[in-house]
Amino acid sequence: MLELADCRGDKVALNKEPEPLIEVRELRKYFPIGRGLFARKFDQIKAVDGVSFRIYRGETLGLVGESGSGKTTVGRTLLRLIEPTSGQVLFEGEDFRNVKGPKLRLMRRRMQMIFQDPYASLNPRMRVEDLIAEPLRVQGELRRYAIGRRVSELLDIVGLPGEFRTRYAHEFSGGQRQRIGIARALALSPSLVVCDEAIASLDVSIQAQIVNLLEDLQDRLGLAFLFIAHDLGMVRHISDRIAVMYLGKIMELSDRNEIYDQPLHPYTKALISAVPVPDPDVEAVRERIVLEGEIPSPAEPPSGCVFRTRCKYASSICSSKVPEFREIKPAHFAACHLIEKIEAENAVVP
Repeated sequence: MLELADCRGDKVALNKEPEPLIEVRELRKYFPIGRGLFARKFDQIKAVDGVSFRIYRGETLGLVGESGSGKTTVGRTLLRLIEPTSGQVLFEGEDFRNVKGPKLRLMRRRMQMIFQDPYASLNPRMRVEDLIAEPLRVQGELRRYAIGRRVSELLDIVGLPGEFRTRYAHEFSGGQRQRIGIARALALSPSLVVCDEAIASLDVSIQAQIVNLLEDLQDRLGLAFLFIAHDLGMVRHISDRIAVMYLGKIMELSDRNEIYDQPLHPYTKALISAVPVPDPDVEAVRERIVLEGEIPSPAEPPSGCVFRTRCKYASSICSSKVPEFREIKPAHFAACHLIEKIEAENAVVP
């Protein structure tokens, strides 16, 4: 029997591996840039470069990494808010990239996004009821008389009073605006919601409230989340599995506890070492791994392993060959030539 925990966190056990809600295969997004006199010479920014992962029904996959690693581009490309350069996005077994016309319109209802900045993502000239009802009207989901009832239902779901429906977005706090954004994302009853740094611009106390709301909605509605963030502590709290990105590539992917307690990739180890520990005694003796230098430009990524310029273990193979994203341990994937060697060295007691 295969444990569902093997592939999507500490949930329930099944007799076989479940079918993924969405499967991403070798997704790439390259942006052309001009160079030289009059920008006649073109190059490419490899924002997303061969990313693969799965998200299962009712699961939260956390996607973390430094700024500029390509996390937001993955989310937007996934929903075709920007068109991918290549790769496959299989939603319920069908390649979303090849869908066009009325069928695309129908499939878009199943995938929605919560944006980072609730101040920028909500039109200040529109009332709350119009903001939430807009996707219903665009999709022709409900008749006019039923839309008002659905708006009231959505406000109640996200914990906002019904009288807020006639107010404008600029009258609310950041946390309230984000609740409105969540209500709008839920209007069409999606199966997958991409949360693009959905709590990054909020106060810490409000962040916890929004995360608790998302978890409650997941339990009630069976939602799947792609939770994009840079706060590793919060990502561990909400996610079932975590993927770590660096310079357009996924470096490591595993169950949330496995990736925090036993990280394999040198980049993941550095990120985890920077997460504060509430125990002062443990924090005082814990090793901090400080990465040297800055993240390279995605317009000129290093050859071979993109992390090699900041990795203390890098060797000649790291500069000449791109590491395979492979399963090192059951359901624990990483892209590194030297993991077995590093783990063996670290296991030796001096």
